[in-house]
Amino acid sequence: MPLLIGTCYMTLGQGIVVGPFHFPIFRLFIFFGLTRVIIRGERLTGRMNGMDWLMLFWSAWALVSSFFHNDPTSALVFRLGLIFNACGVYFLLRVFCKSIEDIKTLVLITAVLLMPVAVAMLFEKVTANNVFAMISDVPIIPEIREGRIRAQGPFSHSILAGTVGAVSLPLIVGLWQEHRKLAFMGIVSCLSMIFASASSGPILSVIAGIVGLSMWHYRQQMRFVRWVAVLGYIALDIVMKAPAYYLIARIDLIGGSTGWHRSALIESGLRHLKEWWLAGTDYTIHWMPYGVEWNPDHTDITNHYLHLGVVGGLPLMLLFIAILYKGFSFVGQTLRQSSELPAESPFMLWGFGAALFAQAVTCIAVSYFDQSILFLYLTLAAISSVYALKTSLSTVEVSQSGS
Repeated sequence: MPLLIGTCYMTLGQGIVVGPFHFPIFRLFIFFGLTRVIIRGERLTGRMNGMDWLMLFWSAWALVSSFFHNDPTSALVFRLGLIFNACGVYFLLRVFCKSIEDIKTLVLITAVLLMPVAVAMLFEKVTANNVFAMISDVPIIPEIREGRIRAQGPFSHSILAGTVGAVSLPLIVGLWQEHRKLAFMGIVSCLSMIFASASSGPILSVIAGIVGLSMWHYRQQMRFVRWVAVLGYIALDIVMKAPAYYLIARIDLIGGSTGWHRSALIESGLRHLKEWWLAGTDYTIHWMPYGVEWNPDHTDITNHYLHLGVVGGLPLMLLFIAILYKGFSFVGQTLRQSSELPAESPFMLWGFGAALFAQAVTCIAVSYFDQSILFLYLTLAAISSVYALKTSLSTVEVSQSGS
């Protein structure tokens, strides 16, 4: 609960600075959580699994890649923060989620804590006044685009605020069979956050999550569905004049969308692959016809996959994709042995898989740069813990039958 409170109610500007290191509130909660784990001698749920090792390999390469940049010290500090956020959230939740009930409680807490955030964002949309500005550095007057107020709440951007609601919705829907009233309120909160953000990205993310949830009835045919999706993309790439990913440029659900930028960014990243494939690059300003005001050396990398490529090259990007792949694989493997889990757990686990699909789609158009990254690694950690629990149960059963 404290970790989620630090994410949902505290902004990135709240915290302390120690030398070159910045510790926002949610990082302080991670620090105290890790301190608790060390003092109590707590351990991961089950054994180390494939996703755990991939997280460690990802972290190791992130550190190594810093020495290939112009200012290795600054690069190392940035990567230490990246690793602290990702591994801190992931491994803390791997430790804390020791049972299916713990994982349900995690989602229940998320549903409850998002309700006040949704109310605050709706208030911001109606009044053009961000209440979180009273306690931190988020702007009191939100951004207005095409005449629409884009509420951001405690997050660093309205897109990220809406994204949190979008990727949380499938998790909360997974509670429907057991906790319908609370799940309904949580779903309303998520939809309210998406509406208040007035951004196309979160709408596409929630559509991806809903599509993932709808596949529950076709879960036995997912191999066929995947092949149809791959072949469909290849067919589009053949018949379209531009690459198939330029379909993003044609999507504008609420007006004022920057889909062209996201499509052109992918093309530009591929065209300049030789500059960043090994360990990233310090300059992307020439990738696009414009830059960003907060960094004279870079353009706006609104793609989490490409962002990791810029940070640590293809190895870092591919390791991240491998982590996502392992997450989907764990969902499938666990569901195939769902007889070992409580009756309502398979659909809840499918909700985590749908949330991970929503995250994977989101990463094409969003680069996480604030505390909202917690919801990505929360999803991965919960999936990994359920898999570890299933593996532990299988091991116990084998041991008992052997005895």
